[in-house]
Amino acid sequence: MAKLSTEELLDAFKELTLIELSEFVKKFEETFEVTAAAPVAVAGPAAAGAAPAEEVEEQTAFDVVLEAAGEKKIQVIKVVRELTSLGLGEAKAVVDGAPKAVLEGVTKEAADKGKAALEEAGATVTLK
Repeated sequence: MAKLSTEELLDAFKELTLIELSEFVKKFEETFEVTAAAPVAVAGPAAAGAAPAEEVEEQTAFDVVLEAAGEKKIQVIKVVRELTSLGLGEAKAVVDGAPKAVLEGVTKEAADKGKAALEEAGATVTLK
């Protein structure tokens, strides 16, 4: 087999899909008993022999809390109704009772979407 130059290898890799390239990397690691993972530098107290810091769990459930309705109270009530499927009276009670949770235990995406919709209507909102 003819020896390929670095440029020829790069051109060949450019032709591969991500899946094909991933499979190639796995096969390369198995064949040469190496890993393609980048080394991670350790700094701070852990480098001095101290116990490593505990991993922080990433938050998966969020609450969208309405802090204030703002000047466009009717628009905020409409958005609360859309987000929660509450009736008019119930949605008005949520808005009047601010600060109050509008959505509880939702995903990050749903929380961001709800927060954006409420802020667009003029409300003050926080995520918890």
